[in-house]
Amino acid sequence: MSSASLNIGFIGLGIMGTPMAGHLMKGGHKLAAHTHGKVPDEVAQAGAKVCASGREVAQASDIIIIMVPDTPDVGKVLFAEDGVAAGLTKGKLVIDMSSISPVETKEYASKIEALGCDYLDAPVSGGDVGARNATLSIMCGGKPAVFERARPVLELMGKNITLVGGTGDGQTCKVANQIVVALTINAVAEGLLFAARAGADPAKVRQALLGGLATSRILEVLGERMIKRTVEPGFRIALHQKDLNLALTAARQLGLALPATSNAQQLFSACVSHGGAAWDHSGMVRALEKLSNFEIGQKPT
Repeated sequence: MSSASLNIGFIGLGIMGTPMAGHLMKGGHKLAAHTHGKVPDEVAQAGAKVCASGREVAQASDIIIIMVPDTPDVGKVLFAEDGVAAGLTKGKLVIDMSSISPVETKEYASKIEALGCDYLDAPVSGGDVGARNATLSIMCGGKPAVFERARPVLELMGKNITLVGGTGDGQTCKVANQIVVALTINAVAEGLLFAARAGADPAKVRQALLGGLATSRILEVLGERMIKRTVEPGFRIALHQKDLNLALTAARQLGLALPATSNAQQLFSACVSHGGAAWDHSGMVRALEKLSNFEIGQKPT
């Protein structure tokens, strides 16, 4: 990995983006930052240049990273009047690490490439813990040469970094990831709820399961949140709903049946109806608790 200092722009400094940007600065790179609202003090005080717009970020950077919530947000960041595209010059690289539609990703990439720049879709998995620990799994779509150009930067934020295929394939992989994660959350929630209602200690059940075939990062991290009843994000239910909407929309277009994904989406919707849009996605367990009239941690009667 090259040790040369790069000028990197970062747009979207939320729960995930803030630590990711911090790793880039710790890696010796110069950072230009912009976000909705105020740039976090920890980023500004670490030496980042605070920019007023995406255009300003692009003008100051050779590589521009985007980490925002949804497809329209990426479109606005890129193509608004004062957006990234307005500040690009030939040879720059745009890396979108948001989780968005593969279809729109291909359109965005085409527009950026028409300006003489490179584009890589590189959504991530690993949540806030992975972002803080620089252990994210990064799923990339784009040209091999562009991927190799981006790799040294991505290695500062993640561990499992894979070129899945062409443009949009990184986003397709992320949608598949979100299906697997949602269904695993559902399984962990049902297992722990069953154990608690049957009178077993759910914390000890979780510990036992971690040593067997049922083990997973979801059981390890989100299972603990379910038992402790911690619903602060993390990864917000509203964002996971957005990702499952991408999955279900694409499934209809492809003629696929994804019944378990549909069920998980309904459980998330039940959480939202109870004020849980901003809960961590482990909060899915609360919808199951409502259906069962029993909460993990409650003593069975």
